[in-house]
Amino acid sequence: MGEKNTDKSKAKKQVPLRLSKKLYDEIAQWAEDDFRSMNGQIEYLLTECVKRRKGKKDSQEE
Repeated sequence: MGEKNTDKSKAKKQVPLRLSKKLYDEIAQWAEDDFRSMNGQIEYLLTECVKRRKGKKDSQEE
């Protein structure tokens, strides 16, 4: 029997998202330029924003 992945931090959650057509088109073009899917591009952008936010908090504590 195979082992189940019990690491919940790697589990992906579905999030409904509404975007304006203009924003959707901009992200879709950016995703195409970066050879990513639309979902992959949104996840990448959100990950980068969270990293930057954490970095700013760390530098403010000094």
